[in-house]
Amino acid sequence: MTTTTFDTLECVEQLKAAGIPENQAQGITKVLATLMRQVDGRVEDLASKRDRQVEVKFDTLADRNEQQVKGRLDGLATKQELDFKIKELEVSLKRDIKELELRMVIKTGTMILAGIGLLFGLMRVWPLPVQYIPPPSAVPTFTAPAAR
Repeated sequence: MTTTTFDTLECVEQLKAAGIPENQAQGITKVLATLMRQVDGRVEDLASKRDRQVEVKFDTLADRNEQQVKGRLDGLATKQELDFKIKELEVSLKRDIKELELRMVIKTGTMILAGIGLLFGLMRVWPLPVQYIPPPSAVPTFTAPAAR
């Protein structure tokens, strides 16, 4: 709350020095003083109105934020619920991993058996001749028996 100071005696003296008669100077000064009080009152009213508007906006924002926070907190699960869900996920994940391991073992075994079957099947259809040929140094030399 601010108040504008107005020195009425100085105002009268300045008006008299400017050539205005004392009665008129006093009347003008009274009018000016009244006007200043009215302006101060109007400024004070506007300031308090602005303060009330700011306070209402602040309260509205605070209420809205409080409602948003409450809504978010209501949506959050408790720690116990989260722990339970985590344990459920762990069990499900372990089960899925075991199932995946079993599928991989079955598929790998199937591929190995198919490969062996294919190998034996090719051997029956297209036999490869196998002949042992010893290395040249191991080949015995044949010498004719000496005549007697």
